[in-house]
Amino acid sequence: MTIEIDHQAMLNIAIEEARTGLAEGGIPIGAALFRADGTLLGRGHNRRVQENDPSVHAETDAFRKAGRQRSYRNTIMVTTLAPCWYCCGLVVQFGIGTVLVGESQTFQGGIAWLRERGVEVIDLDSPECANMLSAFIAAHPALWHEDIGEE
Repeated sequence: MTIEIDHQAMLNIAIEEARTGLAEGGIPIGAALFRADGTLLGRGHNRRVQENDPSVHAETDAFRKAGRQRSYRNTIMVTTLAPCWYCCGLVVQFGIGTVLVGESQTFQGGIAWLRERGVEVIDLDSPECANMLSAFIAAHPALWHEDIGEE
């Protein structure tokens, strides 16, 4: 039996989280962790600015909110933006099997590195995700460069 997974519906949850982060004065990146059958385990957004904590990226926020899982192999990390090296490390460390990316034009992160390690990466190339982050970067370039570890 094959289960049809609606990638856009999953991405929409991450987009909602990104919008929440933006409304809070933070960086508009959202994420969610799902089981392979599409069950939502946790959702979150980048809260580095809001909490003055450089470790609260969208993926780590969603991962923490999902709570402990017996295994992460059959989970899908959905994120509005290609994950940075820090978040790629989380994916590899815990064996998350699939990463669904909203877009990677703005920032390519470690997509190639994830694929080299056997992680399935699906890039939806979402104009909505790209436009939201591009507008933020244009308005707040210093904050964006701080977020990705560049000066």
